[in-house]
Amino acid sequence: MILSGLIFLPLLFALIITVWPQRNTVRHIALGLSVIEFVISLAMLQKFDPASSALQMVEKTTWIERFGISYFVGIDGISLMLVMLTTFLVPIIILASWNSIDKKIKGFHAALFILQTAMLGSFLAMDAILFYTFWELSLIPMYFIVGIWGGARRIYATIKFFIYTMAGSVLMLLAIIFMMRLTPEVTGGQISASLLDFYKLRIPFIAGEFFTAQTLLFFAFALAFAIKVPIFPLHTWLPDAHVEAPTPGSVILAGVMLKMGTYCFLRWVIPLFPEATEHYSWIFMAVGVIGIVYGALVAMVQPDVKKLVAYSSVSHMGYIIVGLFAMNAYGVNGALYQMLNHGISTGALFLLIGMIYERTHSREISKYGGLASALPIFTIIFVIVTMSSIAVPMTNGFIGEFLILLGSYQYSPWVASIAVSGVVLGAAYMLWMVKRIFFGPAGEIVKHAAHDKEHALHDLSVRELVVLAPLIVLIFWMGLFPNHFMDYSKASVDHLIKNKMGYSLVLTGEGK
Repeated sequence: MILSGLIFLPLLFALIITVWPQRNTVRHIALGLSVIEFVISLAMLQKFDPASSALQMVEKTTWIERFGISYFVGIDGISLMLVMLTTFLVPIIILASWNSIDKKIKGFHAALFILQTAMLGSFLAMDAILFYTFWELSLIPMYFIVGIWGGARRIYATIKFFIYTMAGSVLMLLAIIFMMRLTPEVTGGQISASLLDFYKLRIPFIAGEFFTAQTLLFFAFALAFAIKVPIFPLHTWLPDAHVEAPTPGSVILAGVMLKMGTYCFLRWVIPLFPEATEHYSWIFMAVGVIGIVYGALVAMVQPDVKKLVAYSSVSHMGYIIVGLFAMNAYGVNGALYQMLNHGISTGALFLLIGMIYERTHSREISKYGGLASALPIFTIIFVIVTMSSIAVPMTNGFIGEFLILLGSYQYSPWVASIAVSGVVLGAAYMLWMVKRIFFGPAGEIVKHAAHDKEHALHDLSVRELVVLAPLIVLIFWMGLFPNHFMDYSKASVDHLIKNKMGYSLVLTGEGK
């Protein structure tokens, strides 16, 4: 029952927060509850067997018998670290939002816990309808987080995000229903929504013919996940959502929600439609490398530091897509690792931007300059996170991007040659941004703070250091000892690569 506890305890926490009578202690209660969730996830991690590629800690019970829909959850090496990332980031987000969220505090924390349930459910669901329920549920709390606590253009950004994501999801739902109608041929006559039964289907595919069942189903699922990632050219909702979201919303969006899309390519698209994946992989390789270069070039000219980091996400997610569709051990392991890296490094960048915005109320790069002399500790931490983002050796980003480039080279040296340009461009726009904000002549903000004691700049507080310390530790831990993390996914990835033309999962634990 540990997985059900992980999924549904945040819903209980949301209820507790909603009815909590003392407004001034809501943050403390929310932080304590989120830490309890993280501790439970650590217990789950201890129970997990990294040597097995089987689906572990399985819980399965009939939900809607007539349509073969079950409450079916399980975990393997592909989903494990994303579950850990989700439970790890939520306490950090709550602590980081201590001062920035100052209205409807109960509503914010309740929405965050509901979103946590939806994200964890999406990673752990092994029934298509159950998965779809959690997938769609994630839109609702995020809609309110951006729409209520966001910036001046929050309504526009929220509606754009909602419409984009819903549009892709409708096609995915139709594809799920179609596949459910095919399952009686592999279940002995019983309709089923189980992902394991979907894996048993052999859906017709004819190379060169678009209107075949497998090709249409492949693109129906792929479109929904491509929008969530987002892949170029479906990315236009992301910069608006990031810029208008409050800092906690940007962190959870970059840290976890975007990974729902890349995870689902690995869990659903690639194993369900192996022939179509192999035949059309060039399309995703192409949009992946275009996204890498395009995101980097657009980031380079952004005057708003938050928008710069938002476009850097487009570039980084392009690397993950390239790794996934290389369909070899280097590429897939690198893509999974880069999902974690991006959640840590980009999440930390958004936290740092939020901290400086609380002090200056500006995100315009041109107004900064010389900030290092006023905020030396902040500068050191920002530079460390920047090094992670641009994949400097000994940081987490290096491992993921290096493996992805190795995998893409095995797929095609031309793909790797273009993708590696993103490393150079990433270093260019990130280091140029650091130079303009922290070094050189004092900018407008630093000059104003020097002459106005009311607006004096203060370095990081103890609370802010506590928020950032775990992320800095992970940046170096993941960069220096990657096997401590990759060993958990190795068996599952090897199984996927070995059986990519007929993927299957076996069960262990409850519900076998």
